[in-house]
Amino acid sequence: MTTIPSQHQHYALVTETWRPQINGVANTLGRLFDGLLQNNNRIQLVRPAQSGEATGLIDHGLAQEVLVRGMPIPGYPQLQFGLPATRRLKAHWQSNRPDAIYLATEGPLGWSALRAARQLGIPIVSGFHTNFQQYSECYGLGLFYRPAVAWLRWFHNQSVLTLAASSSQQRELSRMGITNLMLLGRGVDCELFHPARRDQILRASWGVGEQDLVLLHVGRLAAEKNLQLLKRSWTALRDMPGYEGRLRMVVIGDGPLRETLERDMPDAIFTGALAGVELARAYASADIFVFPSLTETFGNVVTEAMASGLAVNAFDLAAAHQHLRDRYSGGLAPAANEEVFLSNLRWLISDSEGRRSVRLHARHRACQLGWPLILQRFEDYLRRASLSSRRVMGAIPSKQG
Repeated sequence: MTTIPSQHQHYALVTETWRPQINGVANTLGRLFDGLLQNNNRIQLVRPAQSGEATGLIDHGLAQEVLVRGMPIPGYPQLQFGLPATRRLKAHWQSNRPDAIYLATEGPLGWSALRAARQLGIPIVSGFHTNFQQYSECYGLGLFYRPAVAWLRWFHNQSVLTLAASSSQQRELSRMGITNLMLLGRGVDCELFHPARRDQILRASWGVGEQDLVLLHVGRLAAEKNLQLLKRSWTALRDMPGYEGRLRMVVIGDGPLRETLERDMPDAIFTGALAGVELARAYASADIFVFPSLTETFGNVVTEAMASGLAVNAFDLAAAHQHLRDRYSGGLAPAANEEVFLSNLRWLISDSEGRRSVRLHARHRACQLGWPLILQRFEDYLRRASLSSRRVMGAIPSKQG
């Protein structure tokens, strides 16, 4: 992609989730926001007020936060989704007009931002961060799959560009009828997530010795993450011949299924959600990353595990599809093929030399995925949308008095 020469711009980012919330969308949006600021762009961040926050405008100089009303998300009472705010956003953007708007979520707040932007003629770039259409089946709401796809197709086709997290997702969105797709991708911090953070004291607190193996899972503990396969995998492998008492399962994260999983996996260690250096140390102190999800748009935890020097076992989707090679830099099973998933996991446990090679290749690949390239690509997409709008406006004859 040709880089568009840098000129400082004014952008708005609209999102339902924001730090310090721990999820892939908040992590990615935080990176994009920081990257735009570092290049001296003016940024408006539109998000729902979280618990203890008041709605209104917070001015940080180059950055402004526009906090709107929200309501708790079912199953996640600590999080809020934004309520419609069309009139407020339209009034704000009339007096403080951005060059382009990035919509990260398709809920009521995203819809109202889309509506206000279209009424004002502000170009829109949208990002596809969550496969909500797949969640309907995970929650027994299969009848909503087709309406969800229709809504997402309509929503994203209102934008100049829709940014996909991975090449496999880009193909899936194209099959859904979403046009103007471009690949954004994701980066990983290879200085934070590093094998050197391996901590024998932490491993000892998990009850494992030098020669024992730690299987690790990191993520939201919710139905859409296919965690029944995590449970089945652990049940099948914890007493694997030759490894009796030498395997430990550690689960990092929180969510509505945590209590059920703790009951069903009583010999696993559940840490709750971790972040920063504490999370990086936990990654590096494990050996094999077990990731059974089938609904990821990308899966930042996959590249974090790779950067930490873990052997990743996953399905051939999203980040794993894009950045791993089966039995070279990870274990990749065809989508939903649990037999191959378990076979790969057994191989990673039993073949110490193969596991060592996989870990080295995974770390090497992850270190090619820095954030600077992603941030430059994101800024170029926003600037391209802004310039396309200016060209359209310039082609419209002005009225003569």
